[in-house]
Amino acid sequence: MGPFNKEIKIGNRLIGPGHPVYMIAEIGANFDGSIDKAKRLIDAAKEAGADCAKFQTFSTPKIVSEGGFSRMKLKGVHGSWGRTVSEVFKDAEFPTEWHKEIADYCKNIGIDFSTSPYFKEAVDLCVELEVPFIKIGSGDITWLEMLDYIARKGKPMMLATGDATLAEIDEAVRTIEATGNRDLILMQCITNYPSKIDSANVNVLKTYQSAFDILTGYSDHAPGPVVALASVVLGGCVIEKHFTLNKKDKGPDHPHSMEPQDFKQMVNYVREVERAMGSTVKEVQKEESETVFVQRRCLYAARSIKAGQVLVDEDITVLRPALGIQPKYKKTIIGKSVNKDIPAGDPIFWEDL
Repeated sequence: MGPFNKEIKIGNRLIGPGHPVYMIAEIGANFDGSIDKAKRLIDAAKEAGADCAKFQTFSTPKIVSEGGFSRMKLKGVHGSWGRTVSEVFKDAEFPTEWHKEIADYCKNIGIDFSTSPYFKEAVDLCVELEVPFIKIGSGDITWLEMLDYIARKGKPMMLATGDATLAEIDEAVRTIEATGNRDLILMQCITNYPSKIDSANVNVLKTYQSAFDILTGYSDHAPGPVVALASVVLGGCVIEKHFTLNKKDKGPDHPHSMEPQDFKQMVNYVREVERAMGSTVKEVQKEESETVFVQRRCLYAARSIKAGQVLVDEDITVLRPALGIQPKYKKTIIGKSVNKDIPAGDPIFWEDL
């Protein structure tokens, strides 16, 4: 098997080292059953600097078992809804009949459209709509049959790795690799809503890069932009954040989502970080052309020195700015005679010797 690609084309964009980070606004269920609100969210995501407005495509009977959930005493976010899991999921469904209209809407305003498919017909719909990539949620990382099905469609893939062990991730990655699909981005993720900054473990990106020699990103549920920015510093090339118009709106994902102004600020910070990371070449920058003299020192006459005088240690001091001989040559010039008068406080030049 060959290595995974280090440059992947998503839509009109190239993703990988040297290219801008790809920013995904995860709209998910935050359209609240309204196609008009979905469009308003897409508009806001575009305005906030997102490269992609992403949804989720599932059918409640094909993703949850109410009988299974009834056996659990849920303490996390799923247990805070005050309704059955099936009821909440049913309200959050993104109708398949809306997909074409929403995909066309995204295309018309110049933002990528994608959706995470949670059943095979939804995968086929993604292919039909020509989405630029398919994102697989953390919950399906052990559904290897589905990973194989998606990978064989030949689309770029993003795989979230929340609540997974490295062994499970390895099995998922090898399943995808075996199909010949080389366009995979591995996304660190903490599956809690919101997740804690202390649990973010952004350094896991380095583990993925080392273990799988693969592009990485972060699907982030933590508050604020910190995790996203740390991910960019460590080479993450995709950032995904839940996106809402108002965190106080009623629905399962709004409270841990970013509002447009915060998303826009995060994107601006990411772009600044990209500029700050710059090059691996260490050289004097144009803006340092003056300070390289102003802040450095050279050898100066500590007292008046007459022409023909042999220099001794007491004749020399080391001061700013660096106009003359560098301090490291002080021992070299001691014992040499000067060919001109040098007033106290003047720099000493090689041509003075």
